Amino acid sequence: MIVAALAFYLFAFVTVASAVMVISARNPVHSVLFLILAFFNSAGLFVLLGAEFLAMILVVVYVGAVAVLFMFVVMMLDINFVALRQGFLQYLPIGALIGLILLVELLVVVGGWSLAPGASLSVVAPRPLPDQVTNTHALGELIYTHYVYLFQAAGVVLLVAMIGAIVLTHRRRDNVRKQDIGAQLRRSTSSVELRKVETGKGL
Repeated sequence: MIVAALAFYLFAFVTVASAVMVISARNPVHSVLFLILAFFNSAGLFVLLGAEFLAMILVVVYVGAVAVLFMFVVMMLDINFVALRQGFLQYLPIGALIGLILLVELLVVVGGWSLAPGASLSVVAPRPLPDQVTNTHALGELIYTHYVYLFQAAGVVLLVAMIGAIVLTHRRRDNVRKQDIGAQLRRSTSSVELRKVETGKGL
């Protein structure tokens, strides 16, 4: 029991510290590396909770695909992060206000669960016995029944994020030539001339 508690506090401390370093590191590559570290420690927390399937999905999907993709995007794109940080102080009050609102909402939710005497009885989510239903089956039943709309909303959010990433990537840059299909289609046909070349002779 003591070993499990020590492992929990270790994973939790490293996860929180890595999350702080993700937003505070000056180098974007270091931020992605700290994000990968946070994912690994979160997977360790899932293992301690007995959710091995979630831990595997977190490592395979987020660490193996998303975080590595972030790394390649950050290293390949020539993004001027100094220019992006210039308007940080301008939007700092709005960001602080939104963070304060989210903190108050979390405190209200946690306080309501801890102060309400019958909060545990109002939970409608199924709690299957370990020897009857597997962890993966119970998770799938919850996601695709009680939380199916939230699951679809998460997919829409990811779609919007993907479209935003594509738009940011294909921004206009100086001294970079790109294909203009409209200009190619409007080009005059007189620029191309067909000639019949006789056998054994040149033009």
